[in-house]
Amino acid sequence: MQWAEQVNAVRVIGTGVMGRGIAQIAAAAGLTVELADARTEAVRTAVEEIGRMFDKLAGKGRMTAEQAAAARDRLRPVDSPLAPTECDLVVEAVREDLTTKRELFAELEKICPARTVFATNTSSLQVTSIATALADPSRLAGLHFFNPVPLMRLVEVIPGARTAEWIPDALLALVRRLGHTPVRATDTPGFLVNHAGRGLVTEALQILSEGVASTSDVDRICRDVLGLRMGPFELMDLTGLDVTHPAMESIWTGYYGDPRLRPSPITRTRLEAGLLGRKTGEGFYRYADGVKQEAPEPQAPEAVARPVWSDSADLLDVLAAAGVEVERAPEPSAEAVVLVTPHGHSAATAARSADLPVARVCGVDPLSTEARWTLSVHPACDVEFARSAWAALAATGRAVTVVRDSPGMVAQRILAAIVNTSCFIAEQRLADPADIDTAVRIALGYPRGPLEWGQQVGPRRVLSVLRALHSATGDPRYRPSRWLVERAELGLELTGTGTTPQDLLT
Repeated sequence: MQWAEQVNAVRVIGTGVMGRGIAQIAAAAGLTVELADARTEAVRTAVEEIGRMFDKLAGKGRMTAEQAAAARDRLRPVDSPLAPTECDLVVEAVREDLTTKRELFAELEKICPARTVFATNTSSLQVTSIATALADPSRLAGLHFFNPVPLMRLVEVIPGARTAEWIPDALLALVRRLGHTPVRATDTPGFLVNHAGRGLVTEALQILSEGVASTSDVDRICRDVLGLRMGPFELMDLTGLDVTHPAMESIWTGYYGDPRLRPSPITRTRLEAGLLGRKTGEGFYRYADGVKQEAPEPQAPEAVARPVWSDSADLLDVLAAAGVEVERAPEPSAEAVVLVTPHGHSAATAARSADLPVARVCGVDPLSTEARWTLSVHPACDVEFARSAWAALAATGRAVTVVRDSPGMVAQRILAAIVNTSCFIAEQRLADPADIDTAVRIALGYPRGPLEWGQQVGPRRVLSVLRALHSATGDPRYRPSRWLVERAELGLELTGTGTTPQDLLT
């Protein structure tokens, strides 16, 4: 858009890690950056720090020495956030407090030209609420960067209820000019990324509260089976519960107590105890000099070698290749360990449905990968047969995590929650399906977008997990999105909108 190409100067207010990052990428993209803060000394320090970052990038060959020098020269320290300016854009990155932001923009409106666009980097406050302080609220929008800004390439562009129609598209174009990837989000609690991220952490906490698996087990499964860079408990320790828990409560409250977004008392208790994570040296894990301390993973116990029967021919093939005795008859013998691989249902339910000997049945998650098996044990399982099942899986050389039996075990439950949450976002038209996938993949580091992921696994399979959990628990947190249900029933892709009434008018 023409405005985005014509922007020459931007004022960034706030010299914390977010403000410095925004100033850095803007100066690197060729914009003159006025850097301001209520603390004058912090501005000089920030300019020096950003300059060192440019030198470091030049040293790594990511920019030339000339480019680094030119970018440094475009940084202009300003004595006051309210100093007179002719800049085209003001980006506010001050503390996350509604009153502070409102007061700042009200004063900026008095000293900035009428053509200056205002943007707030808020991560949790409504853009519309901030804009109420302006005589002309049409000039303000959300421009939500992620930390660390130079590395996290996603930016959410959020129009408020009264934002001028041309501004969101102009900001989308400007973000591309800065070398980042923009997505358009609505002015709703959590916007897009923080809303979508609730699927992972809230379900992980629910699994922990039910005693299905420990924090380490959940994290290992999320890394090795789902392919996440970090498990949910590692992630909460990195972010800090002083940030994560209030965000969960804010989004849940903002959606008037929607059960699918319900926080956990686990994090409230740990927050009050000061177990915030890395920043305090202890969270879900302990940290020594910033290094996570974790007990070694338990190994398979000594067990009687028994033949294995399974409803999965592929599983039997892997076990047989590892030297495990397997049975391929239609029914298991009286000596066999029975391994079922249910999608959605618990192993116990699958055993009863197939009229299998329940005491000898354990479950194996069909999402298990070459890196890790997940073995589920139900309350009526014979301990010696369960040990034999564990030993048989361990014989393949893969890691084995043993969890309490539940519908969907761990990986299926978390994946279903991730997909279902994003389906609700699509259903409510809070963002386009493509933007949902792009935003989550880039900002949260998932191996693929949640709607793409659900499509890959299969909408019907995801739906079966949610329905089994809803039936078993009665908890409305597991109600499936209508977006998911319709596409599963009609054979449509989760990533597409399908036919809409608007299509009839074009």
